[in-house]
Amino acid sequence: MRKYLNKPIEELVRELTAGLVRLRRGYVDSAEALLHIIDTDHDYPQEFVVFRLTGYRPASTTGQLLKGRSLRSDLLQLVLDLCDSFALKTTEYPEPVYHIPAMAKRFQVSTKTIQRWMRGGLVARKLVFPDGKRRLAVLESSIESFVRGRTKSIRRSVKFSQMTPNQRADIIRRARRMAHFSHRPLSQIARRLAERTGRAVETIRYTIRRHDDEHPDTAIFPSLAQQLKDEEKLSVYQGFLRGIPVPMLADTYRRTRGSIYRIVNEVRAQRLLRQPISCMYNPQFDLPNADEMILSGAGDGQNGGATDKAPVRAPDGLPPYLRALYEVPLLDAKTEHDLFRRYNYLKHKADRLREQIDLNHVRAGDLKRIESLLLQANMVKNRIIRANLRLVVSIAKRHLRGPMTLFELISDGNVSLMRAVEKFDYSRGHRFSTYASWAIMRNFARSVPRERHQLDRFATGHEEVLDIASSLRVYDPTRSSQSELRESIDVMLSRLSPTERSILVDHYGLNEEGRAKTLDQLGRSLGMSKERVRQIEIKALKKLRVILRPQRADLLT
Repeated sequence: MRKYLNKPIEELVRELTAGLVRLRRGYVDSAEALLHIIDTDHDYPQEFVVFRLTGYRPASTTGQLLKGRSLRSDLLQLVLDLCDSFALKTTEYPEPVYHIPAMAKRFQVSTKTIQRWMRGGLVARKLVFPDGKRRLAVLESSIESFVRGRTKSIRRSVKFSQMTPNQRADIIRRARRMAHFSHRPLSQIARRLAERTGRAVETIRYTIRRHDDEHPDTAIFPSLAQQLKDEEKLSVYQGFLRGIPVPMLADTYRRTRGSIYRIVNEVRAQRLLRQPISCMYNPQFDLPNADEMILSGAGDGQNGGATDKAPVRAPDGLPPYLRALYEVPLLDAKTEHDLFRRYNYLKHKADRLREQIDLNHVRAGDLKRIESLLLQANMVKNRIIRANLRLVVSIAKRHLRGPMTLFELISDGNVSLMRAVEKFDYSRGHRFSTYASWAIMRNFARSVPRERHQLDRFATGHEEVLDIASSLRVYDPTRSSQSELRESIDVMLSRLSPTERSILVDHYGLNEEGRAKTLDQLGRSLGMSKERVRQIEIKALKKLRVILRPQRADLLT
């Protein structure tokens, strides 16, 4: 089911599709009748819409108004979803029924033009034809209602679609010559030919693509008919993340800009589908007001959910970077409960949205929502772990015996702490510190004896110890998973412009080579001054801080 613009309509559709099958055709016809009277510039009460669709007048009124434009879009989708919920046959209508190709032939327009009309208000149904196949179809009465009042625009569409064979041949000849001499992508050639011929860019592009499909041996853009390999798609995606402009990627891979965006979204979707998302489910997650109850400011008090106790003094003998952990306030019971509930609910929502991903029709907005939810979940996880890092140090000090150093024990304990956050069931009412202590000590019981016998194999150099210890101060929970950390960084960088993204990636060594460039080197490669590069970097970092501020993240500090 596609996402609806109005939540009440989405809930109503669920009720109607779960109701009696014999009533659903009536709901479909009522929805079309309502569409004919909807004015996109007006607002309509929710109760009015329910009554016009079902004939039932709600006993109580919510007073909620639905905007006409969004309501029209939702009603068009409601018709399709209702038809999808049962087998509605063409023979049940005593009038002509046209599937999309037949209607395109009748009006002498392309199927894309018909699809544009459907988005503009032409009511389409999903009907079962005599051959047993379910197709998009339009009734004769629906066509008459749509055409009424749109005669001029429809004539204009027909006029632009009725190209003579000589006109098509001329467009193909020009496009072939331009592609041969200029090596430009389809999008640029279509735009230039549209300017010269006075036709729509989409018409030119459609004509060329149709020619290439019908004549693969003499195709103007043979590469467009060939599917990119998975390795090539991954290269496109990585280039996009590195800040390479989409027009440059389109030129490199001989693709349209739209296909580049589709490839990027496809790879993003595949990575999301492969990424494991597990949560401790709670029945509260499926309540109608779950968002308001769980996500509205839980644990966001001024004191960060800290207890009222005085700060705990750090144990003697710890270096400054470990003593700093004791400056992070502990979480009180309520805040801890709210944070764990929020953390698991965010992952639950992301997983539910991920189930709706269709690799054949990937929506960038859906991917963005899933990535945003996972990023928020990582922020919450980061906060929980930072508040419990001193617990790892405390337990590690008690196990400090034999060949293992304190820093090795802390590193091992951090892994156990992160796993404990994933497995902790907050709904049982226990404190997380009890569960985490048990998990850390159980891991030490297994790992410490093993380390004693394998000291040479697992020896940690002095420099690495310093890295582990220093990382605790700016600890990030995703550190344990390089791919998860990479995904979080990529999601944040995707909110920046290509130039900003390229500067941050290269300056901080976030590229595949891991080599950082100076501002002077970046300025020479980008053709701008060192000072200008510095200004763009500062602006990009400010953007990231604004993005992360609602989650009170300190990844950039």
